[in-house]
Amino acid sequence: MRVRRKWSEQIHFNLMLLPGMLLVLLFTIWPMGGIVLAFKHFIPTKGIWGSPWTGWENYSFVFDTPVALRVFKNTVIIALMKIAFGFFIPIVFALMLNELRIHWFKRTVQTIVYLPHFLSWVLLAGILRDFFAVDGIVNQLLGKFGINEIMFLGDNFWFRTIIVGSDIWKEFGFGTIIYLAALTGINPSLYEAADIDGATRMQKLKYVTLPGIATTIVLVGTLSLQNVLNAGFDQIFNLYNTLVYDSSDIIDTYVFRAGIEEGHYEVGTAIGLLKSGVSFILIIISYGLASRLANYRIF
Repeated sequence: MRVRRKWSEQIHFNLMLLPGMLLVLLFTIWPMGGIVLAFKHFIPTKGIWGSPWTGWENYSFVFDTPVALRVFKNTVIIALMKIAFGFFIPIVFALMLNELRIHWFKRTVQTIVYLPHFLSWVLLAGILRDFFAVDGIVNQLLGKFGINEIMFLGDNFWFRTIIVGSDIWKEFGFGTIIYLAALTGINPSLYEAADIDGATRMQKLKYVTLPGIATTIVLVGTLSLQNVLNAGFDQIFNLYNTLVYDSSDIIDTYVFRAGIEEGHYEVGTAIGLLKSGVSFILIIISYGLASRLANYRIF
C-alpha cells in the first residue's frame, strides 16, 4: 500500500508540473529551432526550413558594416556604467539606512525608494520625456539661472547620462534589499563587543559591518558580470531616437530594427545568437567566480 501511495503521489506531482513544462516547451524550447536562420537567406515563401543555406555570410555582412562596432561598443559601455554605479550605490544606501534609529522614518524611506522598481519603462519613459523636454521642467529651472535650453534627449552625452542615471534611480532601492538582509545576519554581540572596546561608528562600520557583508558584496559583484551585454532594451527603446544612435543604439535595439522593422530576420537572428553565445560564456565565468570567491553554488 505504501508503494502504491508513493507512486500515486509521484504521478500527481508530475501532473502538476505538466502545464508548466508544456508552456516551457511551447514558448522556449520549440522556438529555438529558428536559430538556423542565422545561417540562411530567409525567403518568406519558402519558410525557415526551405530557405537556402548561406553559412557564415550573415555574420560577414554584420561585421563588415560600421553599425556592428557601434552597437557592440555602446552596449558594453552602457552596461558597464550601469554595473559600476549600480553596484556601489545600493551598498552605500543600505549602510546609511542601517544607521537610522527612527524606525518609522526608515520604513518610509525604504518604501519610497523601492517604488520605482515596480513601474514599467513605458510609464517612466513618458515621465522622463516630459521632464527633459526642451520646454520641460528641467530646462525651465535651468532658465531661472540664465542657462540656455539643453536638448537632453537629443544630445549623445546627456542622453547616455540620463539612461544610466534613471536606471540606477529605478533599481538601487530594490537592490538594497539584498544588503539589508545581509546586515540582519550579523551577530549583534559583535557590535556589543565593539561598544565595550570603545569603537566609534566608523570603526564598527569598518571592522564589523563591512566584513559581515563582504561575502554578499563579492557574490553580487561577480554575478553582475553576466550582464555586460544587457544594456536594457526596454529603457532605451522607449527613450532613444535617431539623433542619439551614435551613443545609445545597442545590440537589442539593432536586432529589433533589423529583424522586425526592416524584415532582415536572418541578420537579427545572427546577432541575437552571437549575443546569446557570449552571454552564456559570461554566465559560466561569473558563476565560476562566485563559486570560487563567495562559495556560491546552484548545483
